[in-house]
Amino acid sequence: MQTLFNIINIPLGYVLRFLAEILNNHFASAVAVFTLLINLVLIPISIKSQKSSVQQMRIKPKLDELKKRYGDDRQKMAEAQQKLYQDEGVSMSGGCLPMIIRLVIMMSIYWLILSPLTYMANVDSADIDTVHTAIVETLDDYKENDKAMYDKYVKELDWGSRSTTNKDLAIISIIRNNPTAVKEMMPAEKYAKIADSYERIVEKDKDVNINFYLFGNKQLDLTKTPKFSFNIFKDAQLLWLIPIGAFLAQILTSLISMKINKINNPDTPSMAGMMLTMPLISLFIGFGLPGGVGFYWICSSLIGGLIQAGVQFWYGPKKMLARERAKELSKECDFETKQLKKFNDSESLIKD
Repeated sequence: MQTLFNIINIPLGYVLRFLAEILNNHFASAVAVFTLLINLVLIPISIKSQKSSVQQMRIKPKLDELKKRYGDDRQKMAEAQQKLYQDEGVSMSGGCLPMIIRLVIMMSIYWLILSPLTYMANVDSADIDTVHTAIVETLDDYKENDKAMYDKYVKELDWGSRSTTNKDLAIISIIRNNPTAVKEMMPAEKYAKIADSYERIVEKDKDVNINFYLFGNKQLDLTKTPKFSFNIFKDAQLLWLIPIGAFLAQILTSLISMKINKINNPDTPSMAGMMLTMPLISLFIGFGLPGGVGFYWICSSLIGGLIQAGVQFWYGPKKMLARERAKELSKECDFETKQLKKFNDSESLIKD
């Protein structure tokens, strides 16, 4: 699976790096423009998916008739259903394929944002693994044998503000904020084993030099993970704005989508519960992931949600069925015109 994502992530990483370079090395700006471009590319897929949904809706009465006719006879029902789809020109997988493509791209972008050293700076994953493992082992040794030193380096490395399992973001934050701490914290023999790997990472990061601060504010470091606390007045962080913003962005786009769906199909059941459930889940998850992922969700919800709402509006059931009816009437008129022409030609021949 990782190999599949690498095939997609490597070229996408070059695109994100290119965008960052032309946008003054701002990671947030690159993510926003990147999200816009991806959603624009996916518009044809969204239209195809929407058309498939409308076609499914159009033949639903006929499907209901087949269910009544064949009841529990699954084999005959499947055969009749397949024939109906063929006769009506409806693809049985038309709505699934676009969703799968979107899911794969979304997962790829997720890993891309979590791994800027790997996909944007082209750092060898072996170097990242070597350095990260050495840092974790050193901190574990201090935790068991010297609690004061452990607390000192956890603070200096800002280790508690990010997921220690996210190797790229943990290392890149150390390089940016305290590059000498790795050498200082490790025994000389241990550091000597990773020195080449660490120096290669530092050099490649300098070449890329991506700015991970949102709006240039160090408190909005997108490599950090916002940590929720019920003691809001004491522990509140500016970084909380990112998961909260992702929550509000999803609520907004869900409301717009529901409104358009209601206009297109008044009989559609209310999805108010789902509208609130998904944003709440993203809010909960957002407090456990680096801010860069939450910022991508904000961009994706606003840009992707609004584009999807536009597709739903322009390719809604009423408009699409009206277009199909107009095409059918046009064909009927053309047929009648041809028949009338044939009749007039016959009349002329008889008279002659």
